[in-house]
Amino acid sequence: MATRRALIVALHVSPVHAYEGRPSDGPRPDPLPVSRDLVEVRAGLGLVGDRYFNHPAHRSAAVTLFSASVPGDPLLARRNIVLSGFDVDALPRGSVLVLNSGDGPVRFEVHRPANPCGWIDVVYPRGTFAALRGRGGKRCVPLDDGVLRVGPVEIS
Repeated sequence: MATRRALIVALHVSPVHAYEGRPSDGPRPDPLPVSRDLVEVRAGLGLVGDRYFNHPAHRSAAVTLFSASVPGDPLLARRNIVLSGFDVDALPRGSVLVLNSGDGPVRFEVHRPANPCGWIDVVYPRGTFAALRGRGGKRCVPLDDGVLRVGPVEIS
């Protein structure tokens, strides 16, 4: 893949699940702000402070990449790294994506699709769930330690 430029428009780290129980009850509040200006990435473990960090059941899916494709707050999708100007969903399984937001390259191995859940139609306009089928992002495992920041990013 040739190097191209895009934007990291949002970074999301949360120690808890907010979308549990019945969607009609609404999401539970996060104990801490989930928006980050920068995240620390650890190889094989995920994002420091995130609920999936070093979680054995999520080792191959510790980080979710998402294309900024929904109207409104990209953090409501609860995807870790939201990119604008890059089609995350086109990445094939097993490929390696390199992100560099200024602090050096961080590689991610792409694993399975991140399908949207029914909560999407609660936090975004009704119909978003159907619109995001096949476009919910990709679950990845980081291959390097590093730092990512909101703003311009080189992708290769």
